[in-house]
Amino acid sequence: MSDIGIGDRELATRCLAGDREAFEGLYRQHASRLYNLTYRMAGQADAEDLLQDVFLQAYRKLGTYKGDSSLGTWLYRLTVNLCLDHLRSRQGKMAKVTDSLDDDDAAPVMSPGRPAEAAAARLDLEQAIEALPPSYRSAFVLHDVEGYQHDEIAKLLGIAEGSSKSLLHKARLRLRNLLQG
Repeated sequence: MSDIGIGDRELATRCLAGDREAFEGLYRQHASRLYNLTYRMAGQADAEDLLQDVFLQAYRKLGTYKGDSSLGTWLYRLTVNLCLDHLRSRQGKMAKVTDSLDDDDAAPVMSPGRPAEAAAARLDLEQAIEALPPSYRSAFVLHDVEGYQHDEIAKLLGIAEGSSKSLLHKARLRLRNLLQG
């Protein structure tokens, strides 16, 4: 991520002026990090589509970038907001499924195999995170993966700080159950 300053503002100006190479550079510089975020927040099935949406929105909204933060931070915030919007809309469509997953007594969605090498354990963790209900996944990823504090998560998700703590606690319990089988 570049420092705040003339470099970011100049890159944004070049992109706004239609400089294709500048926008490609912006994409190459930030796509990997933003893909990882979309993958963790929305799951594998939606990550690539969301990444495309992020850069489409970035192209459309680049004129709103004021240079108060780095361009990377601005793109990161845009990505978090798009992922949250996606999860909210998907959550509404899947209310019945989510309700059954939110039941503390529900059977684990998946049962990971016996302990294996580090790569397999990471894959199990990623699958377990993807199996979490969207509200749990959002709180877990924002806090434990991305490092946001509960007050920041509450603002991002439009919930109380206590709800953020509760969702994170439930997410961790669910992950523990999913990973232990």
